[in-house]
Amino acid sequence: MNEKQTADAKVRPTKKQKELLSFIEAFIAEHGYSPSYREIMQGLNYSSVATVSLHVNNLIKRGHLHKRDHSARSLEVVEATEPAKVTSNQVSPSEEKWLVEKVEHAFAQVEAAGGELLETSLDHLYVLIGALKVLGLEGAAQSFMPRLTELKQRSN
Repeated sequence: MNEKQTADAKVRPTKKQKELLSFIEAFIAEHGYSPSYREIMQGLNYSSVATVSLHVNNLIKRGHLHKRDHSARSLEVVEATEPAKVTSNQVSPSEEKWLVEKVEHAFAQVEAAGGELLETSLDHLYVLIGALKVLGLEGAAQSFMPRLTELKQRSN
């Protein structure tokens, strides 16, 4: 990647860099100002201030940190490091159709096995039905219950 591409497209931070970003975010949240390089060194158990400087400069180049006016305690995290959290388990109609087809296929395989039903197959089907319920597809889950009950009786 050339320098222009690096500036345009933000490169994801490495594991160490994520750790450093999290430390800086937490420090700023607690104290109201950014940590010094020595505080970062001590907080993350780095061996030298030069190591901190190397990581900080790389994060600045990658676009995750910004340093105001090249002064002390002026580090700013450009973007929060926490990934966006999924707050909904809604399933689109096309996804629902796909899921129900997959569960139907799993049932067909177990039913075709006939007398060779294994307990693990039944457990797998219970898990699939539970997953449908978790995703809010209660109706679909209920539609499979009579078949599951029948399979369970055949296996006993």
